[in-house]
Amino acid sequence: MFKIARVGKHLWEEPVISGDRGSGTIFFSGCTMKCIFCQNYEISHDEKGIEISEEKLVSLMLWLQDEGVHNINLVTPSRYGLSLAHTLEKAKLSGLVIPVVYNTSSYERVEMLRLLDGLIDIYLPDMKYADNLLAKKYSGVPNYFEIASKAICEMRRQQPNDIFDGDFIMKKGVIVRHLILPTHAEDSKKVLDFISSVDNRLYVSLMGQYFPTKQVETLCSLFPELQKRITQAEYDDVTEYFFKVGLKNGFSQELNSAIEDYVPTFDLKELQNLLSIL
Repeated sequence: MFKIARVGKHLWEEPVISGDRGSGTIFFSGCTMKCIFCQNYEISHDEKGIEISEEKLVSLMLWLQDEGVHNINLVTPSRYGLSLAHTLEKAKLSGLVIPVVYNTSSYERVEMLRLLDGLIDIYLPDMKYADNLLAKKYSGVPNYFEIASKAICEMRRQQPNDIFDGDFIMKKGVIVRHLILPTHAEDSKKVLDFISSVDNRLYVSLMGQYFPTKQVETLCSLFPELQKRITQAEYDDVTEYFFKVGLKNGFSQELNSAIEDYVPTFDLKELQNLLSIL
């Protein structure tokens, strides 16, 4: 069984993922991390969602493909990695031909990722922290850097080249995302050091969309540094370092994207209606 919270076209991923027809997102409930600033808190922490069978998940992938999306985008699928390998094999045998995106926090076991070798076309991992103390403080996990760095190296091993079609839509490859947190530009630079050491051709998405969620606001006395958006100076500082460290490919964000309007809604009635007709 799988637990999901949303299925549909998503137009706000990186341009090479969303294109003009959207990315076919399937949001899974639950997460291997518990980031206090998570913008999808109700599904990552509260695990809001609906349980479905493997057969229904395959049907959703094929339905999204029929809707004309560029890819199938599996969002926070890590808890289901062992089952997903079999499910993806079944989906491909049933007619799934568009690329599959694995959208993850990178808090993954390499052994599990190896089970997905040949089944995932595009890896879309976060590299959240270089400092394990920050990972423990904000996301409640130990040894984040050691685990995530090994996972990203495995993803690059599986997809060593970034391949695009004539419209510059990614067909295979890796895009590493990094969310810049307020007051932590120096940790962001260390993240970029790591990414460059893996492969300076890697595409990097430098995200400036952080905003204090309601969960963060309720913990204002514990995390006063997170009670604000990042500044343009912070974002520019990290962007300048991106080039200084030798990285060549990436995506940037306007800081006005740091609003709740871009956060997806999780309407379980709408999802249930979709499931009932498939």
